Amino acid sequence: MFSAFPFQNLSKLCIHTITTKSWPLEVAAEKYAKAGVKGITVWRDALAGRNPEQAGARIRDQGLSIVSLCRGGFFAGYSATERRAAIDDNRGAIAEAKALGAPLIVLVCGAVPGQKLSESRKQIQDGIAAILPDCIAAGVKLAVEPLHPMYADSRSAINTMAQANDLCEAIASPLVGVAVDVYHLWWDPLLEQEIARCGRMGKIFAYHVCDWRTPTIDFLNDRGLMGEGCIHLRQIRAWVEAAGFKGFNEVEVFSNRLWAMNQDEYLQQIVRSYSEFV
Repeated sequence: MFSAFPFQNLSKLCIHTITTKSWPLEVAAEKYAKAGVKGITVWRDALAGRNPEQAGARIRDQGLSIVSLCRGGFFAGYSATERRAAIDDNRGAIAEAKALGAPLIVLVCGAVPGQKLSESRKQIQDGIAAILPDCIAAGVKLAVEPLHPMYADSRSAINTMAQANDLCEAIASPLVGVAVDVYHLWWDPLLEQEIARCGRMGKIFAYHVCDWRTPTIDFLNDRGLMGEGCIHLRQIRAWVEAAGFKGFNEVEVFSNRLWAMNQDEYLQQIVRSYSEFV
């Protein structure tokens, strides 16, 4: 195991547990903390079989801030039964977040192949509205994460910052904001102005970083570490911070290539690439 180099400012570095998905939650928390990482976003699969309250206490004992719980959403469905099941699952996520001590749930909003995107977007708005009373009771916020258009068929009908901002305006709740993920949004010619708009509304709740590799051989599981691709990370971070965001920079990487390597060495690479390129 290693310690962070003295010159590295890791005060805003958060890592998602999915980034080192082979590590159990307890191992990830311990190793992140020893590496100088300050925040952790917990994926729900990492909580499986655990008491969320006890898991949260153990994470905080490592000196880590719990930044968010990932993920809720998937509100769209062909049938009312499917949509009710999604709402129930999100209510379960809210209860988990409260017990864990996570102030925020990231939403991958959902879509259904063959269903009109306009209908999926209506179902997403209705689903978020249905769980807002639970959020209010638990004191948990929701961050709508717009996903790259390549996922519009089955993962999310919310694909741009403009759509996410419009959704937040329509719902008009202080508990609903946006998660800005560079992997999904870097290509958008309106990104700077929509980040600024989101900032004016006070709706930038999270900021996720990784990189887009060229060529990308798997659109889900071939993300790059920062500096391995073509995203202008420092420019986007500057836009987000100019818009008022003061939170963590969350490293979220899905990569068969990186998951296959020694994960201790991989963690060192995460810290170095964050320090150099974010």
